Amino acid sequence: MQRPNQDDRLCPMYFRAGNSAGKCQDRMEGEWLLVPCSPRTPPPQGPVARGVTCRSRGPGRAEPGRGAARKGTRRLRWACRVPMALWRGSAYAGFLALAVGCVFLLEPQLPHSALRSLWSSLQPGPTSPRPGSPEGRLAAAWDALIVRPAQRWRRVAVGVNACVDVVLSGVKLLQALGLNPGDGKDHSILHSRNDLKEVFTHFMGKGAAAERFFSDKETFHDVAQVASKFPGAQHYVGGNAALIGQKFAANSDLKVLLCGPVGPKLHELLDDNVFVPPESLQEVDEFHLILEYQAGEEWGQLKAPHANRFIFSHDLSNGAMNMLEVFVSSLEEFQPDLVVLSGLHMMEGQSKEFQRKRLLEVVTSISDIPVGIPIHLELASMTSRELMSSIVHQVFHAVTSLGLNEQELLFLSQSAAGPHSSLSSWNGVPDVGTVSDILFWILKEHGKSKNRASDLTRIHFHTLVYHILATVDGHWANQLAAVAAGARVAGTQACATETIDTSRVFLRAPHEFLTSHSEAGSRVIFNPDEPVIEWHREGVSFHFTPVLICKDPIRTVGLGDAISTEGLFYSEVHPHY
Repeated sequence: MQRPNQDDRLCPMYFRAGNSAGKCQDRMEGEWLLVPCSPRTPPPQGPVARGVTCRSRGPGRAEPGRGAARKGTRRLRWACRVPMALWRGSAYAGFLALAVGCVFLLEPQLPHSALRSLWSSLQPGPTSPRPGSPEGRLAAAWDALIVRPAQRWRRVAVGVNACVDVVLSGVKLLQALGLNPGDGKDHSILHSRNDLKEVFTHFMGKGAAAERFFSDKETFHDVAQVASKFPGAQHYVGGNAALIGQKFAANSDLKVLLCGPVGPKLHELLDDNVFVPPESLQEVDEFHLILEYQAGEEWGQLKAPHANRFIFSHDLSNGAMNMLEVFVSSLEEFQPDLVVLSGLHMMEGQSKEFQRKRLLEVVTSISDIPVGIPIHLELASMTSRELMSSIVHQVFHAVTSLGLNEQELLFLSQSAAGPHSSLSSWNGVPDVGTVSDILFWILKEHGKSKNRASDLTRIHFHTLVYHILATVDGHWANQLAAVAAGARVAGTQACATETIDTSRVFLRAPHEFLTSHSEAGSRVIFNPDEPVIEWHREGVSFHFTPVLICKDPIRTVGLGDAISTEGLFYSEVHPHY
């Protein structure tokens, strides 16, 4: 290797290191410590990290009052001052710099690449989990818990809602439509631009996710045209079934079948590992508009407490669940070992008579699926209590597993006279004991038991700050890994990172909580080193874990679907099911 020339050899850089010991003790004076730097690749002037400042000190001049380096070495060209507080937080970096600096001063023939590596190691970069922080301890504990189940899914069939999501800023779209801030008001169905403004305002003020049907075809088409051409608007795979299928397809050892109205744009966006039967292909895509907002974003007097989104569409194909029969008929040839069904909420735009008839057909179709294949039902935002009640009483007994969020859980309890149904809405973070009571009621009143012909044995609940997996004992395994995996993907997908970056997430889950309010629940104190808390109640097991919330989420759409998918991927159903 070529010997570095004189200008590429060491000059002293000074870091505060306190009372370090070792061979370099005679080169420390006061608050400064000699470490290597290069005059050809100097550190940037001014602040280079929190509390660190570098400045040039021309050749041949030493730091006044600090003395010179060891005899025979070059004098100071650059100096960096690092406060002691920074070193207390990362003492290992100081010792590393001290050791390498001493070696380099004693052996100037070291290659310049070593110098570059040292300087790079001292620069701020992507943050890996910090063992000392609650977020770092939690992420490390998750990684230890998340293991693949002994029996894994091989073939997963997903249906029946699919579309193209057009994602953009909600506030900017409403401004582009000429709509001004005003009072919020909920509408079960949107009929006009003003309805859109009022409902968006209503849910943005709560920081809550919601989805509505837009009844006027022409008005929706006009709004969709503006949205699709809006600068920054992005097109993604949309619809619960398509999103779940896409997430499953990321695992190359899985075969995935997707049935739904798949147009040319959606087909282009889908993973190559997703198989779409020819009967599901159509000439025109169904578009859903996703209006996102960030935490703290303002519109007039309104300020969003959380980042979230509002979804609306004029989607007749998914609304009629046109692909249900295609989906069920495809299962015989595909031979799945897991079936995921979604899209029942899309029927809200249909007449009550249509809903009643179609639900009966849904139950009949599900009953044609061979016994022994678990069926997961993914719920979504709804406003019709009659439709939700019908789903609870007619469909729940035919499925094995449910996935839902806090809005859907409370609405379900209100619609079917469940516990805590007098609550009009959640007040901030949903109370763990209240959520636990409703989950227990669903499994006890509508789940599998000796006296009831029901297959329902599992519910995966998710909200912004924590998740709960509730299962009837004896039917599922690997629940710790499943609930932890679902929570972990919420943090990585929202931040668009491969792993948890602790500098971009924060922990907001309750430090302690009661496990029930309907009976004498236990008081639990959360420990980040043991992030999954387990409790039992009359044959039902609960697994709780917090979420590491993304500070600045890149995209919130599809998080619930990703959470349910990841939880299912790590779940294991007992063979005797």
